[in-house]
Amino acid sequence: MKFYKQLSSIVVGISLLSTPVFAQTPEEKGLAIAEERKARDLGWGDSISQAEMILRNAQGQETIRKMRLKSLEVENDGDKALTIFDQPQDVKGTAFLSFSHATTPDDQWMYLPALKRVKRIASRNKSGPFMGSEFAFEDLSSFEVEKYSYQYLRDELFNGEDTFVVESDPVDKYSGYTKQVNWIDKAHYRPLKIEFYDRKGSLLKTLTFSDYKLYLDKYWRADKMSMVNNQTGKSTDFITKELIFKTGLKDKDFNKATLKRAK
Repeated sequence: MKFYKQLSSIVVGISLLSTPVFAQTPEEKGLAIAEERKARDLGWGDSISQAEMILRNAQGQETIRKMRLKSLEVENDGDKALTIFDQPQDVKGTAFLSFSHATTPDDQWMYLPALKRVKRIASRNKSGPFMGSEFAFEDLSSFEVEKYSYQYLRDELFNGEDTFVVESDPVDKYSGYTKQVNWIDKAHYRPLKIEFYDRKGSLLKTLTFSDYKLYLDKYWRADKMSMVNNQTGKSTDFITKELIFKTGLKDKDFNKATLKRAK
């Protein structure tokens, strides 16, 4: 009798071990993937880069804009970024300052040299196009986990990479998107593709990331980001030409009061 009781205990124990006690819901898994993505990109400090945007209309005609970007990581909040346009002549001197936030609306300002004034970008206008490109003002915000709710959808092979496919729904009521679908590579938790759906739930834009490089032995950055408007046929390539980290930038280098004197 004692033997059968012991056998019964062993069988019950094996059954409990095989039960997925920590099984994740799609929402929990989606959130965990987003948190890991963010965790792998902490501690880079600051950076300066040279870049260009190539704007194409539906007929394929191109306009090239060259700019410099400065970025600053902010502890326990979103990043700060300053973009200064150098070419062509009609946009030279235009500067854009963005303070991303994790739980409150972003603060964004644009200096327009023709008007010689700084214009604040209202929260309800952040779905508008940035400098005539297919990137919206809200697309320029740093990735913060708290900006979205998440749902893991599936695993999928994308361009030969094993990826998680995760839906992220913006929390901001003024967002121009109802949802985003993200392809995140399993090896490094880098975004490879994002689909943006408009307020009607239709596919609006598709962003693809390519030519990734590793910096400081830890931080991955895509040299090329291509945004295609699925509804108009227009597109914008954002190409990084040079990127340097740990340059010594400070909070004072990202000041609204000095935006018009940005060099």
